Amino acid sequence: MQITKSKESEKKNLTDDNIKPEKTMGLALLALGVVFGDIGTSPLYAVKECFFGKHAIHLSQNNIMGVVSLIFWSLTIVVSIKYVSFILRADNRGEGGIFALLGLTPSGKGNDTSKLKPVIVLAAIFGAALLYGDGIITPAISVLSAIEGLSVATKAAEHFIVPLTCIVLFLLFIVQKRGTAHIGKIFGPVMVLWFVLIAVLGVIEIYNYPGILKAINPWYAVNFFLLNHLHGFVVLGAVVLCITGGEALYADLGHFGRRAIRFSWFFVAYPALLLNYFGQGALLIEHPELVFNPFYGLVPKSLLFAMVGVSTIATVTASQAMISGIFSLTQQAVQLGYCPRLRLIHTSGEMEGQIYIAGVNYTLMMLCIGVVLVFKESSGLAGAYGIAVTATMGITTILYFVVITRTQQWPLWKALPPVILFLAFDMAYFCSNLFKVFDGGWFTLLVAAIIMIMMKTWKDGRKALSGRFIESRVPIKLFLEDVARHDIKRVFGTAVFMTVSPVGTPAALLHHLKHNHILHQQVILLSIRTDNIPNVAKSDRLKVEDLGNGFFRLQGVYGFMESPNVPELMEIAKRHGIDANPATTSYYLGRETLLTSGVSKMMSWRKALFSLMSRNASNATTYFGIPPNRVVELGAQIEL
Repeated sequence: MQITKSKESEKKNLTDDNIKPEKTMGLALLALGVVFGDIGTSPLYAVKECFFGKHAIHLSQNNIMGVVSLIFWSLTIVVSIKYVSFILRADNRGEGGIFALLGLTPSGKGNDTSKLKPVIVLAAIFGAALLYGDGIITPAISVLSAIEGLSVATKAAEHFIVPLTCIVLFLLFIVQKRGTAHIGKIFGPVMVLWFVLIAVLGVIEIYNYPGILKAINPWYAVNFFLLNHLHGFVVLGAVVLCITGGEALYADLGHFGRRAIRFSWFFVAYPALLLNYFGQGALLIEHPELVFNPFYGLVPKSLLFAMVGVSTIATVTASQAMISGIFSLTQQAVQLGYCPRLRLIHTSGEMEGQIYIAGVNYTLMMLCIGVVLVFKESSGLAGAYGIAVTATMGITTILYFVVITRTQQWPLWKALPPVILFLAFDMAYFCSNLFKVFDGGWFTLLVAAIIMIMMKTWKDGRKALSGRFIESRVPIKLFLEDVARHDIKRVFGTAVFMTVSPVGTPAALLHHLKHNHILHQQVILLSIRTDNIPNVAKSDRLKVEDLGNGFFRLQGVYGFMESPNVPELMEIAKRHGIDANPATTSYYLGRETLLTSGVSKMMSWRKALFSLMSRNASNATTYFGIPPNRVVELGAQIEL
């Protein structure tokens, strides 16, 4: 993972403790442009899919009131209460997302969740993998649904919808390298305009039929299921489209802070969405012929083309929320050992988590354009949308329950009521979306399964590889005693041997001594550890142990939202009296060639997959930021 910083100043993690009140408004504006794009553009297709999709319900006043009531209570319970009011509190030192939540779960043999830890970890990996599948569908369905408005204006535009969607998606991914902060400054004002417009359009239609406001009464939602039975439950799989983006909201916590996200939701996004959904309901009651696209039915014909343009820009913003969340998720996966090293670029010197990963970006771009070309319309994509979101929501709720009861020590009487309420909604949405599996839901499940297998294989492979190193390692005490007994020539300078394990003698050091028969005046054994916290204080960054006879053991400590930087560690080492002159320091790295003929318990195909992933990982030199002209690599073959 190559580390490139756009500024030299130290980045700060955005928590409510270090965000000044006067900056909250600016961050709230940025949050509208990044966090709420996905959920903010759901009105383009959510109501349409309930009454005009593949599993559409009969268009009647009772059904319209029922669907609008379901949307109101979904936004209220799932987003406003669950995510914004409760889940955002479960931050891991200011960071959010499923891996941050996993880091808060207790670990070690001394707690009563140790036996469940493997299951919890597996669930978190699956939830993260599902988000990748969601990250492919979100940009495609959002942009496609916006441009489909052209067909409302004129049927002649139908043949241009798919090509235009592909062009917009291509441009969206091309600009990602500019960074989330820069994009947010552009999209923030656009989303303010978007929310104002959809609110005004909704208010106008509510004024024409104020009776739609009765849908706030939950009885209409209950009556909807009583009238439609199983079909009503199937339609719930379309209603869930109104709350997609909740998980991305949590994942972006570290970018903007809790206060800014809550402010922009409760004072802008939430009321605007409700007004528009109620407006669409009122429109369908009075003009059922507009059921094929009720969102654009709210727009006066003279403003239709302009609204398509604004909608397209807004849906590009919607895609940004998921893309930035995927970048953060990938960085966390790399640091926690679930993903090979990747080339990563920091795009901001002021905000922690503002990153760009080219490989992930272009892979998403190709897959997004691919699904548009295959499914061709938003209704087709809607079948693939929802399963990943609802499954991840359920996993998040379960992890949240573990955290508040085991880590935060909530009593059950306090923890169970909200968790049971959240799980009731999560499971209802997930089960209703199972009917979409053959309509396209198989795609997101397939993507999630592939990514989960790759993550688990990489984690297990690294564990097996580490075990092989441990088996063959020489205790450092014995090595130092052997060095003291023999007259080994010491040459000027410092040699840094990178090692995975903070104990024992690095294999690279043994190979170096075996072949060269010399040692440097100063020898450093350097290992790097990733903690289950997002950021590590500078004072805790480096641990130094003097082993005697010119040998030192250094251990660098980083959080899962940070990127290791060896030159930074060597600068800190100077304060401990270690000679770390860049001009006289050489770095020795081991390069392993993996053979799949070993006795590891991993299946052969998983060994082959791990070997393939290892060969394609970014090399350690760029990952650790080591000057390439100071690196010596020593190869070895290892049977796995």
